[in-house]
This record gives sequence, C-alpha cells and structure tokens, in this order.
Amino acid sequence: MQLFTYYRSTSSYRVRIALALKGLDYQAVPVNLVAPPGGEHRQAAYLAINPQGRVPALRTDEGDVLTQSPAIIEYLEERYPQVALLSADLADRARERAVAALVACDIHPLHNVSVLNQLRQLGQGEEQVVQWISHWISQGLSAIEQLIGDSGYCFGPQPGLADVYLIPQLYAAQRFNVPLAAYPRIARVAALAEKHPAFITAHPANQLDTPA
Repeated sequence: MQLFTYYRSTSSYRVRIALALKGLDYQAVPVNLVAPPGGEHRQAAYLAINPQGRVPALRTDEGDVLTQSPAIIEYLEERYPQVALLSADLADRARERAVAALVACDIHPLHNVSVLNQLRQLGQGEEQVVQWISHWISQGLSAIEQLIGDSGYCFGPQPGLADVYLIPQLYAAQRFNVPLAAYPRIARVAALAEKHPAFITAHPANQLDTPA
C-alpha cells in the first residue's frame, strides 16, 4: 500500500495510526502542502490521484485509490479485521463512531487551513482567527470529555476508532495553544497513547517529511 500523506495533516495522522494499530506495512509518499508556489497537492501529478487535492489518499495493494480518512479507515477495518478498531457490541460501535464523527465532522473542518485562510481573506485578523479555532476545538473536546469512559482509552483497555480520531485532534489543539486542563479523561487517554508504539510511530514528529 501507498499512503499519500503530510506529516502535520491530522487526517493523514488518523490513517497512520489505524495502519500502525493493525500492523500493516505501507509506503509513505509525502505530499508537501506548503511547497511553493501553492503546495504539491495542487499540482497536476497529485490531482490525478486525488481530484480534491487533499491528503490523505491510499493506494491499496489491488491498485485502488481511496480518499477521505473516514472512508480509508472504514476500508482498513473491513479489509483487515484482525486488529479491530470497533467493538463487537453494536451500541458501543455507535458510540465510538460518534466520537470519531464529532472530530471529523464538527471540529477538524472548522480549523482546516482552507477555512482559516478564507476567514483571513474575509478580513478577520489573527486574533479573531485564533478565537475561532479555540472556540470550536474547546466546544468539541468538552463534549468528548463527557462521552468517553473513566478508565483506559476512550472506550476500554485497548485503543480503537475513537482514539484514532482523538489523538490527532489533540495534536492540533496543542499546535493552536488551546488549553486542555479542563479535560482529565482526555488527558488520561493522551498519556496512554504517548507510550503506545502505534501512536508513537504515527506521530507527526516521526515522519519522513518532518522538517529537521
């Protein structure tokens, strides 16, 4: 498999975690989102792979190209079920998917670079942009804090789908200096992930394209 990725992309980070948790080998193909003039993701070579011009994209062993991190992760869960990211219980699966969707649909899109740049183009200053970021990340994390369990990872002793989404979101929160002290359950999950080999391997600091 080939994963078209960018070290700091939280969507790519999710997929890297899922691949690592499942013990799957892949070739990382870095796509520099800040390379001049407008990023490698806007060049014809990458647009031929993903017409949306975003990362991640996954080329499977069969040659299929998949886009959008939720779809890629669902594919990995169904194609390689040997290390499950979802619980066996249907209600628990729904809860795990709810946290994942909360991150993917309600938090992350609102601090995506394209959204922030649009705010700037509409005349918002950096102070307003920072307030925007902090508001939406804090609102989402406050909900997650109430949805996850009191021990272990988000929903048990082993990491799963919710953790795959939560940990990259925390990386983004730290990048934007969003305070996290109000979330002790989330802090517990983060501390566990910091010691887990899959999360360490997938971390932005440990990628081929991480700046020196």
